[in-house]
Amino acid sequence: MSSSLIHTITELLFVIPCVLVALSVHEVSHGWMAYRLGDPTAKNLGRLSLNPLKHLDPVGTLCMIFFHFGWARPVPINTRYFKHNRRDTALTALAGPLSNIALAFLGTILLHIIYAVGSRVTIRSEFSYNVFVAALTLFNYFRSLNLALAVFNLIPVPPLDGSRIFLVWLPPKYYFGVMKYERYIQLGLMILLWTGLVSLPLSPVVSAIGSGMDWLVELVPFFRQ
Repeated sequence: MSSSLIHTITELLFVIPCVLVALSVHEVSHGWMAYRLGDPTAKNLGRLSLNPLKHLDPVGTLCMIFFHFGWARPVPINTRYFKHNRRDTALTALAGPLSNIALAFLGTILLHIIYAVGSRVTIRSEFSYNVFVAALTLFNYFRSLNLALAVFNLIPVPPLDGSRIFLVWLPPKYYFGVMKYERYIQLGLMILLWTGLVSLPLSPVVSAIGSGMDWLVELVPFFRQ
């Protein structure tokens, strides 16, 4: 077995569980927020569940795994239940990216805890060292994938959350004028992901937010090296 294949398999072992958690929490957060704002649609359809099988979009999940940017199967909402249609639609859409940012910050804290403990103790065995490296790798992927999911979904084009957050404030004729091209825009996003053109502007944003999280955590004296 070639070293490149081993590297790919090893990377997938870290990436796949991170993607499943990130996508599931993202969609549950949409459903939970909608439910809190009066819409029981997601709850009635069993979408307030952390079971990944209820949320995964095959294409979006593969994009997350291989390109580190992607999407899940959207939680259905019925805006007729909302008291303030535009505001509550935007809040429901925003809940997904915010949940991933929260998970990324949790991953950052765990990453720094593991690094701080590992740098203060003597690792004597190869097994312990491998566990240490694996833990650092896992939470690094966990942080970066959650940030990538959040940043990507904030792009203000359908079918991404950003379209429900920003475009919902447009006059209805313009909003629905954009939304009728949702399928074509989604196809365009897939092509951009495949060519890597999405990662060019978004990867620096993800890195900058991650660096900001590192800075915040390192304000705690325990984590300073």
